[in-house]
Amino acid sequence: MMVCIMARPKKNAPRPAPGPLAESVARLSRMLTRERDDLPAAYLKDKGNREAYLGYFLPANLPKVHLPLRELSLHPGNLFARDRLRVLDLGSGPGTALLGVRDHFVQQDRRPVLEFTAVDQVEENLRAAKSLFGELEDDDRGRSVLRTVMSPIESAGQHLVGQFDIVILSNVLNELFRSDKDRIGKRTTFLGLTLDRLLADAGSCIIIEPALQETSRDLLGVRDGLVDAGFGVYSPCLVQGRCPALANPRDWCHEDRPWDPPAQVREIDRRIGLRKDALKFSYLVLRKDGRSLADVCGPDAFRVVSEPLVSKGKRELYLCGREGRRRAMRLDKDAAPGNRPFDQLLRGDVVRCEGMAVEERLFRITKGTQVLPLLAFRERPQEDNPLP
Repeated sequence: MMVCIMARPKKNAPRPAPGPLAESVARLSRMLTRERDDLPAAYLKDKGNREAYLGYFLPANLPKVHLPLRELSLHPGNLFARDRLRVLDLGSGPGTALLGVRDHFVQQDRRPVLEFTAVDQVEENLRAAKSLFGELEDDDRGRSVLRTVMSPIESAGQHLVGQFDIVILSNVLNELFRSDKDRIGKRTTFLGLTLDRLLADAGSCIIIEPALQETSRDLLGVRDGLVDAGFGVYSPCLVQGRCPALANPRDWCHEDRPWDPPAQVREIDRRIGLRKDALKFSYLVLRKDGRSLADVCGPDAFRVVSEPLVSKGKRELYLCGREGRRRAMRLDKDAAPGNRPFDQLLRGDVVRCEGMAVEERLFRITKGTQVLPLLAFRERPQEDNPLP
């Protein structure tokens, strides 16, 4: 179950008419993609942009945090097994990621008390966050509380006390130092200092970014800088060290997960020609204690980092793991019962491949290769053999 919130500032406030709302969505979509260079720093202060975000972008952005939270929950160290969790969202907007965190834990058998802190420089965003959380109070049973802080995230530390178990930056890192030639270096320094100060020693930092090539590659650059500074990558990477995707300027990593949009989102798509039927985003989870997803799936696992590439006589996709990022290929003539799961692998899956031929630029799936998908990492339900 996933709670889908069609946001609005007040319970009884009328929603914007579909036509004007669709026009605002089209405008904001252009600002966030083709016109990014001219994106204002506080673009959600504009009422039309804010209504477009609440009515169209929030429902799709909310569940994106579920994936890193679910992967953190798989760790044998029971990373969330405590009575209370302090959760900080830097650049929170109207509380989208925090609503996603709450939604995730509502579905768990053992649910901690969630102490949320939302930091944003736009007062209207924080008002919307309070309103949205207020609408959920009836079924919350006092299991979550929200504090808001109006501040630019660069100076948020001046207003915060103590450390947090989860620190989130959702669709905000790419907006920092955007026009600066050394934007990656400055983002790396900012994040390093922020996490040193605000992230608990056993805490997790979740960064979510747009799936655009530029923003995703910038995130990988920040990733490498933070690894050099001593932080550990929990996921999506299964190894530490430099990201191999940066070796080729055309490569980047992102997720593309199926999603069933609510009726209002489908109607807006119909009116303006967009198609939001999938969750596309890049993400990174950092920790200080060295724990990683490899503790769960083993050091020989690979992450699928591309869509399947099917052509006459063969099937290919890209895998990333200990041997780096390489194309994996299986010729149709080499299809066999042991490698049949190769046909079903999708972007984001985690898999072990026993007995494949490792060549300089290629993983070759042979008739003798055993392809073992780690089904626990798939979002679609699986009832059998969660970890082969």
